[in-house]
Amino acid sequence: MSLAATHTIDAPLADVWRWHTMPGAVHRLTPPFLPMTVVSGADSLKDGTTVFSLPAGQKWVARHQPQGFVDHEQFVDEAANTPIKQLTKWRHEHRFEEVGGTTRITDTVHTTAPEKVLAPAFAYRQHQLAEDFAFLTRMNQLGTTDHANQPRTLTVAMTGSRGLVGTALSAQLTTAGHKVIQLVRGTPRHNGAHEQRHWDMEDPDATLFDGVDAVVHLAGESIMGRFTDEHKAEIYSSRIGPTRRLARLAAESGVRTFISASAIGFYGTDAGDRVHTESDSRGDGFLADVVDEWERATIYAKNAGVRTVNIRTGLALSGAGGLLPLLKLSAQTALSARFGNGDFWMSWVALDDLTDIYFRALIDDSLAGPVNATAPNPVTNAELSKTLTSLLHRPELIGIPEFGPKLLLGDEGAHELALADQRVEPAKLKSLDHHFRYPHLIDALRHELGKEDFLGAKEDFLSTKR
Repeated sequence: MSLAATHTIDAPLADVWRWHTMPGAVHRLTPPFLPMTVVSGADSLKDGTTVFSLPAGQKWVARHQPQGFVDHEQFVDEAANTPIKQLTKWRHEHRFEEVGGTTRITDTVHTTAPEKVLAPAFAYRQHQLAEDFAFLTRMNQLGTTDHANQPRTLTVAMTGSRGLVGTALSAQLTTAGHKVIQLVRGTPRHNGAHEQRHWDMEDPDATLFDGVDAVVHLAGESIMGRFTDEHKAEIYSSRIGPTRRLARLAAESGVRTFISASAIGFYGTDAGDRVHTESDSRGDGFLADVVDEWERATIYAKNAGVRTVNIRTGLALSGAGGLLPLLKLSAQTALSARFGNGDFWMSWVALDDLTDIYFRALIDDSLAGPVNATAPNPVTNAELSKTLTSLLHRPELIGIPEFGPKLLLGDEGAHELALADQRVEPAKLKSLDHHFRYPHLIDALRHELGKEDFLGAKEDFLSTKR
C-alpha cells in the first residue's frame, strides 16, 4: 500500500528546503513514540544515508536516491539494508512546491507497513515541522537578526548534548542554522553534524570555549533512583563543582550567554498550596538544597557580566524517555497513573516547549536569572492520570498505592520525586507573552504519544508499485 499526505508550511520554499538539508532535521521529524532512534542523519538529500537504531540491535538504513533528486523540488529515500528492505519495501518521496509564498509538502510512502503505523508518524511530522517554523518566525520577530536582516547565528557549546533534552535542543538549533559544539567527557571524535571537544569536569581546558558565543550546561547525574547516600552524593557532585568551573571559564573566555539547567525542585516537595513563581524563595528538602547551590554556582559568570539564565525545569514529557513512558505503561497495565488519591500537583512541560525555552534564552537578551520552564496549566496527579487513561482508551480503575514508589525509590526518593507536590507557574515567560506550543496537557500527550490528526489532506490508496 501507499500513503500520501499533504500539508502547507507558512514559509518560503527556499527556507523549508534549507531546513531539511540541515543537521538535525531527521531528529526533529522522528516520532518519539516509534521504537527507533537516529544514529546518524544524511549529509546530503541527493545521495546521503540516514541510519536508525531499532530494538534487538537491528538497524534501518535509509539511502537517498540520486535519480529521484530534483533540487528544491524533491528527494527520495529507500530502505537499503537486509532484512528491512525486504520486509518493508520502503520508498519515501518528499515533494516541495511553492504556493504564494508558502510551501506545500507532499509525502508519499510506498511500503508494506500498515497505515496504523504510518498515519500517526506522518501526522506527527506535519505538526513538528509547522510548529518549528512558527517558533522560528516568533524568534525572528524578537529582533534576533543581524545588520543584513538575516537570523543571527550562534556557536553554542553544550554539555549533556546526547541526553533527551540535549539531543532535541541540538537538532532544533542546527536546523535553525546555529552551530553546536558537543562537550564530551570521553575522547572527541568526528561526529558529522557536530564538532566535539573534550570536557574535563574537574579541570576544563582554558581553550574549551574558544570561538563560542554561548554555553548550555545540561549535564548532571540522573536524579532517578533510590536516594542512598552514594546516589545523593553523585547528584550533588555532578552539578555544583562542574557548574562552578564552567561558569568561571565562561567569564574568563568572553562568552556572552551562560545557560544552566536547574529544576523546580528549588521550591521544595510541599509547594502545592499555592502557585509558585520565580520570585518565591526556596523550599525544603535535599533537592531544594542541591538546586539552590547549583544556581549559586553560576554566579561567577553573572558577576563577570555574562548574561546568565537558570532554567528551572518541571516534569518534562517526552514519548522517547523520562517519566511519560512509565506513566503510559502504568496506565495500560495497572489501569491508572494515579498515586494514592492523586491530589498533589505536577508542574509539567512538553519537551518541545522546553527546548523552545532554552532556544529563546540563547537569543533573547531580556531573559536572565531563574526561569520556570513549566507549562502554564499544571495539573494534579489525578488529572494527569484521568487525561492519560482517557487518551489511551483505558478505564481508570485503581490507584497505585504510595508504597509502590517507595519500594522503588525509598521514602526520601519517593517524596522528592514521584510524590512531590509542586504548583509552579512560568511567570517570567508569561510576562513576555511567550507562546507555548502545548499549554494544555491533552495536546502535549497527543503529540508525544502519536494521537494527532493530520494538518492537511491525506489519501490512502492501493499502490501498483510492489
